[in-house]
Parts: sequence; C-alpha cells; structure tokens
Amino acid sequence: MRRQSLKRWLNILGALALIYLLAAYVVLPRLWFHREHEPGLEAMTAVTTTPQGIPGDPLNVGLVGDVKDVIRAMHLAGWFPADPITLESSLEITESVMLDRPYKDAPVSTLLYDGRKQDLAFEKPIGASADRRNHVRLWKVLDKGAEERPVWLGSATLDRGVGLSKYTGQITHHIAADIDDERNYFIADLTRASVVTELYQLSGIGPTAAGRNGEGDWYHTDGEIKVAVISPGAAIVSQSPKILAVSPLIQIKDGLWATASGWIAPADPEK
Repeated sequence: MRRQSLKRWLNILGALALIYLLAAYVVLPRLWFHREHEPGLEAMTAVTTTPQGIPGDPLNVGLVGDVKDVIRAMHLAGWFPADPITLESSLEITESVMLDRPYKDAPVSTLLYDGRKQDLAFEKPIGASADRRNHVRLWKVLDKGAEERPVWLGSATLDRGVGLSKYTGQITHHIAADIDDERNYFIADLTRASVVTELYQLSGIGPTAAGRNGEGDWYHTDGEIKVAVISPGAAIVSQSPKILAVSPLIQIKDGLWATASGWIAPADPEK
C-alpha cells in the first residue's frame, strides 16, 4: 500500500515537474515573443557584441526609412552624427572630457551586430563635455520590411561618465542602467520633431533585471524594441503618430515589469 502511495506521489511530482518545464522553457517564452509588425525579423537576435566577442548593449530602438530619411530625421530631432574613431577624434574627445569643452559629434566605440559594426551612429550632448551624452548606434537589418522600406535596429543608451572597462581595463564610457528610459527619450525626440507617422513594438532581449554590457555596466529593461516609422523624406507631419497596439498578454507583461522593475533591478550608480 505504501509503495503504491509513494509511486502515485512520485508520478504526481513528475507530472508537475514536466508541466513546469514546458511552461517555463517552451510555452511562456513564446507567449512573450511578438514580431507581428515586422515578420522579416523573426529569426533575429537582440544583443550586440563587442569586437572581442563579449555581449554588448541590447537592441531597444528601431527606425523605418531609407538612409536619407533617417539622417534628416535625426538632424531635425537635434542629434549629431558621430565622428569616426581616428587619432585626431580620440585626442579631441580626451580634451573635451579633461577640459570640459564641447564636442557634439564625438566618436562612439564600435559594437557589432550580426558580425557588422554599426552603419550609423548619432549623439546628443548633455552639458559641455563629451563625458555625458545620449547616443544611439543603428544597423540596417532589412532592405525592405513590412512597409516596403528599409528597417534599422539600434541600441540607444545614456553615457553617464568616462571610466575603465570592467572587462578589458580600457578607457570607455559607462552607461546608465535604465536603458528603457533612454529608448523612450530617443523615440520622444523623433516624435517631437514631427517626422514620425507610426509607432510599434517588437520583442527584443526580453525582461532583464540584471544584464551586463560589454564594459561590465549593469542595465535593466522590459526587453521591448520601440520602432518609429519615419515619414517619407522625413517631411514634417501635422498628425500625431499612429500607435499600433500590442497583444493583451504583452500589455500585461509590460505592466508587471513597470510595477516590479523598481525593486528587482539593480540600483543605477548614477543616482
């Protein structure tokens, strides 16, 4: 009798373990995943890497438009193209940081996505020195997306200061931990410039409470990529952008993250 009871309980525990494994590792990850607005990106990864192969900043923004549209839109939003990394630009950014002098188009370090360095990089200074700035790297990932126009994905982060990489010891910028805040700031700047016709979300890295980028900096994110469709020619539009809805399940996930992120995410060293 005892053997039958023990066997029954072992079967129940085994069934519960199987249900847990299926739910946690198969069902729920698929339920949080959505790329219905850009099906051509179904197989993409959502994290960049450093040239040394270390996972870098996650993708959190996207743009739709040809390269001229993107450059004009960024200009209208008050963002400057970053200079390439040369000896001259390296000396100039060092001077900017050390002497607190402006350098609005200071270079950004190289990150790789799908084995390629960023196609475009832009920044928006904070104060006089180049040690604090908003910046974004962009990669063209589709020549023709759902809108029959090029699709760009990027990583928008806030540089909070200059220091040493925790992994390589090299001089680098350190990012602020709340990369969702910078993502939203970037999209809001483009929207205020009146060049966005549509906004939607795609699945990115997924909810991440304690990620680390290629310099060893903590970050936290709800894991969503916010995409702005630029008007053709980056022409000024009078209407507010149309916001495409996400599924109720994703709305629930975003709401849960907004509620929980304050106590599960690591403290931002900038604050």
